[in-house]
Amino acid sequence: MDIQISIIVSVYNEEEVLNAFHKEASSVLNKLGKSYELIFVNDGSVDSSRELLSEIAKADKNTKVINFSRNYGHEAAMLAGLDHSKGNCVICMDADLQHPPAVIPQMVEKYESGVDILTMVRTKNPDSGFFKSITSKLFYSILNRISGQKFDINASDFFLVSKRVAKILRTEFREQSRFLRGFIQIVGFNRGYLEYEANQRLAGESKYSIRNLFKYSFNVMLTFSNLPLRLGVSLGILVGLFGLFIAVWEIIMKFKGLTPPGYTTIVVLISFLFAMMFVLIGVIGEYIAVLFKEVKARPIYIIEEILNEDS
Repeated sequence: MDIQISIIVSVYNEEEVLNAFHKEASSVLNKLGKSYELIFVNDGSVDSSRELLSEIAKADKNTKVINFSRNYGHEAAMLAGLDHSKGNCVICMDADLQHPPAVIPQMVEKYESGVDILTMVRTKNPDSGFFKSITSKLFYSILNRISGQKFDINASDFFLVSKRVAKILRTEFREQSRFLRGFIQIVGFNRGYLEYEANQRLAGESKYSIRNLFKYSFNVMLTFSNLPLRLGVSLGILVGLFGLFIAVWEIIMKFKGLTPPGYTTIVVLISFLFAMMFVLIGVIGEYIAVLFKEVKARPIYIIEEILNEDS
């Protein structure tokens, strides 16, 4: 049977919301009157999410469950869902109901009007504090400046892609460091936008700590830009000019007979140069680490079990 809609849901320790999400999403999809599949990707949950998903899959043949062998991360879970989706359009969303299933009909309507990629732009997030909002805007502002690409501010992991775009994501974007919400914005095709208000999180808490968010943001910037490497050349030229100025100054002072002992100047210059050098070595090291991950070409995820695979 031709499946019209695939819904991919990343799950990590979401035992408190799974039944509520499945009930609401199934209700919305059944009212649409289109064939669909709900793909839950269990990203190595350590609570009872796996058992709950197994019960849901037994009761609902439209539900497919992919169990990872361990936790591989949200991006890997979404990619696994894309790899196993069969729908003419594919929607990625979270299980915590902050991505409201109620807007799925509007998303499908946009797709049927000819949109290949639908970016869901969040206008309000009740669970996002002031610090998180500011850092999110700062992240996109920096990324837009250094990458040469233009990314939508407040774009989320809630998006829709057509079958042909899903195929491209499966085959062409297999990096170890992934940013799917960014990838869909640079592949071209007919794009659309839809605003939504994020719901209050039904239960639990965000799985991303501030530390993880900063680490993730830094990896994204390395993936989409080589500007940090080019900064080494610019800083080298700047420091070279500064060194030339100091050299000329010292020669003038020597001819005037006012040559200072020079100890402070030497210490300041050496400290500054070494600090800059170590920063640049660190940046180069991060790029080498990204390259090393890609060269190893280890699997992005490993599946332990799939329930209702042939549904």
